[in-house]
Amino acid sequence: MKKILLLATGGTIASVKGEEGLVPGMSAQDLLQYFEGDSEIVDVTCEILMNRDSTNIQPEHWGVIAEAVVKNYDLYDGFVVTHGTDTLAYTSAALSYMLQGLKKPVVITGSQVPISFKQTDAKKNVADSIHFAMENVGGVFVVFDGRVIIGTRAVKMRTKSYDAFESINHPYVASIHQNKITYFWNPNDSKDTFNIDTSLCPDVFLLQLHPGTKPEIFDYLKTAYKGIIIESFGNGGLPFEGRNLLPKLQELVDEGIAVTISTQCLEEGEDLYLYEVGRKVAQYDVILSADMNTEAIVAKLMWVLGKTNNRKEIKELMEKPIAWDLSVDWEREK
Repeated sequence: MKKILLLATGGTIASVKGEEGLVPGMSAQDLLQYFEGDSEIVDVTCEILMNRDSTNIQPEHWGVIAEAVVKNYDLYDGFVVTHGTDTLAYTSAALSYMLQGLKKPVVITGSQVPISFKQTDAKKNVADSIHFAMENVGGVFVVFDGRVIIGTRAVKMRTKSYDAFESINHPYVASIHQNKITYFWNPNDSKDTFNIDTSLCPDVFLLQLHPGTKPEIFDYLKTAYKGIIIESFGNGGLPFEGRNLLPKLQELVDEGIAVTISTQCLEEGEDLYLYEVGRKVAQYDVILSADMNTEAIVAKLMWVLGKTNNRKEIKELMEKPIAWDLSVDWEREK
C-alpha cells in the first residue's frame, strides 16, 4: 500500500464563505472527508501547514513546505501540496530548486472552486494528484485539470476556467483520465543525491517595461534590491532613444546588481543577439533567461542569490538548466 502525505497550505480549495468573501479555513478533518480513493491501495494522511490565500504566500513559506517534505521524506511514498492557484506556479518553481535529486513525486495542486462547493474541480484535482503521487518518478509537478506539468514550467493562464494552467515551452509530462496516467514525456531519473537548500534572498524585483518607462525608476531599485528582472519586449532589449535606459543599466551592473533580461512573451524566450536593441544590452554583464517563465526566473534568482554574491557564479547558475527550467544553454554568437 502506498502512503501519501497531503500538505495543505490554504487557497481556494480549502476556502469557506466569510464576511468579506472566500477565505481559507478548513481543518485537516474537513479536507479528508472529501477525499475519495481506494483505501486498499493508498493511505492518505493530511497535515495543515498553513491556511493562507496564496496571494499572501511569501518566499519564507516556500521553505516551510520544503522542510515539511524533508521531515517526512522517509515516511511516505509521495507528497501532495494543496495550494491557492494565484501563486502556485511560483511555489512549484521554488520547490523545484529547493528540493533537488528527488526520488519521489512532490505534486502541487489546487482548484478554481472550493472543495465544499457542488461544482468544484477540487475533488478531481486532488484525486489525480494522489494517483500521480503514487508513481515511481521523482521531481516537483503541478497536476491540474488532468494535466501533469513539470514544476518549473507551469503558468496560470486563466482566472476562472478549470484548465487554469499551461506548460510553457516544455511538453506536458502526462495526462490523467479516470485514474489512468498517459505519459507524454518522462523525466529522467535524477542521479543526484536528494538534498534540500532553502537559502533564499527575497530582495528581487520584477519590472515589466512599457513604452514610456522612466529611467529614474532604477535609481530607487538599485538601493532596495540585489536582483532585478527586466521583462522587455519581444526578443529583449531596452529603449535607447528618447527615455534611454542603457545608462541606468550600466549603473545597476556597476553597483553589483544581478540584472536578468526576460521577455513579456510567454513562448519561445528571448534572444538579445537578434536585434540592435538587444545587442546593446548584451554588451553589459547581464543574465540571459532563455525560455524560462517569469515564475521560474523569480524563484531561481532568489535561490541563487541566497547561495552566492559572486557575479560570475550568479550568472553561471542562472543560465544553467536546473529542473528542466530552460531548454538550451543559450550561448549565442555575438
